[in-house]
Amino acid sequence: MTPSPSSPAPAGPAHPADDPLARERSHLSASRAALRAMREDVQSLDIRDVTANWVNAEVLARQIDERIKALADLSDTPLFFGRLDYLHVPGADRAEGAEGERFYIGRRHVHDADGDPMVIDWRAPVSQPFYRASRKDPMDIALRRRFGYTGGDLTAYEDEHLSDPAEAATTSKLLQQEIERPRVGPMRDIVATIQPEQDEIVRSGLSGTVCVQGGPGTGKTAVGLHRVAYLLYAHRERLARTGTLVIGPNRSFLHYIEQVLPALGELAVRQATVDDLVTHVEVRATDDAAAAVVKGDARMAEVLRGALYSHVTMPTEPVVVVRGSRRWRIPAYELEEIVRELLDRDIRYGAAREALPQRIAHAVLVRMERAGEAPDDRVQDTVARNPAVKAAVKAIWPPVDPAKLVLRLLTDADFLATHADGILTEEERKTILWARPVRSVKSARWSAADAVLIDEATDLTERTPSLGHVVLDEAQDLSPMQYRAVGRRCTTGSATVLGDLAQGTTPWATRTWEEALAHLGKSDAVIEELTAGFRVPTDVIAYASRLLPHIAPGLTPVASIRENPGFFEVRTAAGDAEVVAACEELLRHEGSVALIAADPRVPALAEALTAAGVPYLPPGEETTARTRLTLVPASLAKGLEYDYVVLDEPRAVVDAEPDERTGLRRLYVSLTRAVSGLIVTHTAPLPPQLS
Repeated sequence: MTPSPSSPAPAGPAHPADDPLARERSHLSASRAALRAMREDVQSLDIRDVTANWVNAEVLARQIDERIKALADLSDTPLFFGRLDYLHVPGADRAEGAEGERFYIGRRHVHDADGDPMVIDWRAPVSQPFYRASRKDPMDIALRRRFGYTGGDLTAYEDEHLSDPAEAATTSKLLQQEIERPRVGPMRDIVATIQPEQDEIVRSGLSGTVCVQGGPGTGKTAVGLHRVAYLLYAHRERLARTGTLVIGPNRSFLHYIEQVLPALGELAVRQATVDDLVTHVEVRATDDAAAAVVKGDARMAEVLRGALYSHVTMPTEPVVVVRGSRRWRIPAYELEEIVRELLDRDIRYGAAREALPQRIAHAVLVRMERAGEAPDDRVQDTVARNPAVKAAVKAIWPPVDPAKLVLRLLTDADFLATHADGILTEEERKTILWARPVRSVKSARWSAADAVLIDEATDLTERTPSLGHVVLDEAQDLSPMQYRAVGRRCTTGSATVLGDLAQGTTPWATRTWEEALAHLGKSDAVIEELTAGFRVPTDVIAYASRLLPHIAPGLTPVASIRENPGFFEVRTAAGDAEVVAACEELLRHEGSVALIAADPRVPALAEALTAAGVPYLPPGEETTARTRLTLVPASLAKGLEYDYVVLDEPRAVVDAEPDERTGLRRLYVSLTRAVSGLIVTHTAPLPPQLS
């Protein structure tokens, strides 16, 4: 590897032809000018005479506006971060002896006025060797160059001559610096530092579902987001029609990751929580753990199905349709055959109910034809709307409101017992029954688990629209019924499932990915495991890994590959003032700082910070130069990262959970949020599992 200047080159008379760094800076300036020209070309488009109506004009104007935003040049974000010098022209016959080409790899494509590329999108096939080429497999690359930036200024470069056997392999200093660079604000992209095992997941095809098991700091969230960006690049037209969705555990997490895709030029990806997907009713209550576990069990789907289809009753009377002077009679046994055929087809309740009047009308038309008449489709539609047919359909296959169905199950002990017999135990039925009667759906105090049940019942009635691709992050905390709710949104599409079994902190947390994927409806998914830790320092992950035998004994511990060991210390604190002092100590370093504590401890620590004049933010808010400290309840820490962390009272974090195993998992999450340094403060004895 050829080293380069590690600090900005001094200004001087050197001509770009004599100075490699100056030449690269010149190319950066030219590329930025080309990007501005591309944006100005779009801004100058006149669409007044190219649309047929105002609707088309609105759609086109919106598309142009999105294109303008996607072409924005972010001054503090490198336009390109690497260069590839090929030995031959990619895709050409090497026997031709054609000289290789040079490509600059960046976040988006940039071309000059003649249409020649100045920066190649990192997702393009020609960019792939930047992430995967090695001395063992150089992939026809003569030179791979990485660039170092200070702010938006190109200040250094580093070369690897992959096809030169005489050059020894060394670790990239620029790559390591980028991985370990302090952060302030929300999550940033990792497009310049994607590793080969990550790139393989990112570039996997759209048709298959991928499940990524990754410990803290392995980059699984970043991999999932970059996979979305790659799929939108490789399958843009298809996903433009079918849509994409990123699902996170809470609003704080979504706020933390929301800038990653826009930084890569992707502005149209919706982000939501599972609760956002199932907003059929207002959630105003919280279940206790026992009730939530039963409501979240996949067996509830069977209970709901039985309760819904119990409304279908076999006809006992014939249907008589009067048309003019003729009467057409469909006997009860024939009606029963029609109903049983619809039930056997296993189509949705609502679809079958809509088909029933047409089936009855068809039976009438058969009799008309036998009598010598020649009815057409209009006659069949008229018969289907006949009052006698409509009355029969209402009696045989009545409409059912999903929320009312769930309400009846949760408030009517006899109705629940009838449809949960042999599925739920008597104790489980008692657990989910509401103590008080409820008059209506609107007055009911629904919980989040109830909303998922209503979503299941709604899908049994009418099909939930499917998206082209869904990314499900922190998936280990979902219940089986929540997995089913997400799976309904990608029945005809694919998914990227991200999580860590060791970080499951709900009573219904995922036990195995195979089981979770079955509930999602993606049993054929490929399970990948990331074990290389890029973000968490060695000493910190080693300390946290002491908990693994107690919370997830089958998992491989994360192995930190950082050269910087980070800062780690366990301190005995006499009171809250010493916890605040630890925060002030870490604030003297560059980067973001978090004070993570058990939820019941947060008010007291907030008061102590205020008394000491130390400003702080809630989780999910973007830190600034003036306010870099975030006060984070342990229950919201999952998925977030900070340069430095003070973790207050590990014992309290464990004790705040309903059982020790869940508490230890919450502690594992909290311990692994730091990417540069961690101070653990405690007054009470530490959990013995950390000894």
